[in-house]
Amino acid sequence: MASSSSSSSSMDMDPDVARNLFVEGATLVLLGVPRGTELGIDCKSWQVGPKFRGVKMIPPGLHFLHYSSVNSPSCGNEIGPKTGRFLTLKQREILLANWDAKEEDLDFSASQNEDEVSKIRENLQELDPHLGPYPYDVLRKWVSLTDRINEEVATKLQPLSGRVCAFSDVIPEVQLTHTKDRAEQPRNDTACQSMREGLDRLPKMKLREGTELRFSTVPNKTYPPGATPAEITQCSLDHSYALDIFLEKHYQAQPLNLLGELQFAFVCFILGNVYEGFEHWKSLLGLLCRSEDAMRKRKDLYLGLIAVLYHQLGEIPPDFFVDIVSQNNFLTSTLQDFFQFASGPGVDGMLRKRAEKFKAHLTKKFRWDFDADLDDCAPVVVDLPEGFTVN
Repeated sequence: MASSSSSSSSMDMDPDVARNLFVEGATLVLLGVPRGTELGIDCKSWQVGPKFRGVKMIPPGLHFLHYSSVNSPSCGNEIGPKTGRFLTLKQREILLANWDAKEEDLDFSASQNEDEVSKIRENLQELDPHLGPYPYDVLRKWVSLTDRINEEVATKLQPLSGRVCAFSDVIPEVQLTHTKDRAEQPRNDTACQSMREGLDRLPKMKLREGTELRFSTVPNKTYPPGATPAEITQCSLDHSYALDIFLEKHYQAQPLNLLGELQFAFVCFILGNVYEGFEHWKSLLGLLCRSEDAMRKRKDLYLGLIAVLYHQLGEIPPDFFVDIVSQNNFLTSTLQDFFQFASGPGVDGMLRKRAEKFKAHLTKKFRWDFDADLDDCAPVVVDLPEGFTVN
């Protein structure tokens, strides 16, 4: 899978090229990371050794640093949940972070201290033996998965804290800091009479402010206010109205940035283990693939979608879909709609041809049948607007 490789592969590189990359590339100096921690950048990860101090020779641009703390052998060597950070690095930039043992996380606040960063820069040559080289053998793969994510999109979508966490960081809705407050709460020292009573006794939780991913909201309703039943039915078959509303609200100036959000959600799931990323990827894909009229009007968006999906699906083993997606055949049914619409009247010739090639590629790779009879006679369930009644 794209998410990691547990051991680094040796990469032959010309010494002059390596020296130039060391000088011109960005450097992550990561101090105090415990031995055994699983740490990676982009599509590769390793287990940290005792001499590790960071990563060097990083090409400028967007990168995803991800890591998981590991318990000591006496505690079973259990791996903790993954944390990730999207970083946009500049040429020759140095980012400095220290491991916070209490939080089991990297603290990048030292990067704001110019004196500390200057000291690191002066002693970079001495640090060199302790810095692992960026894995250039997976750079092409990383770029193919993120070429639509620019700094603007990454900043807009990532949590305010900067940390992408595999598990939600939740806190009680009501903070019972004083003994008096706790005493006023219902007692929990008696047996529950029902599951509902047990659930009601649990404290109500909420996401810690600044830790949630800020994905764009996909419209719940696919039809305009005041739509007739016929229009509701049409909009349930063709989601172009909902797609237009989505783009107008979130990406009016740059509609193609929607593809960046699709890639961002995919990376959060595949590399960051964030299930919410998978659910959002599905929502965006469903919106795009079921917008027939938009395919005729937004050729560039859909040419880009095919390229994005080609690389994303190329990084996932076939059995992935058996375990997760095919519970309700989401992907095959969604792409079946896409290929049907892409072959319809009024679709640009180049888009039609690319869609046909992509369909043939997926059919060969995954043995999916996109030409099975569509259930045209299935009833369409629609939500009637307020005021409409059915006699």
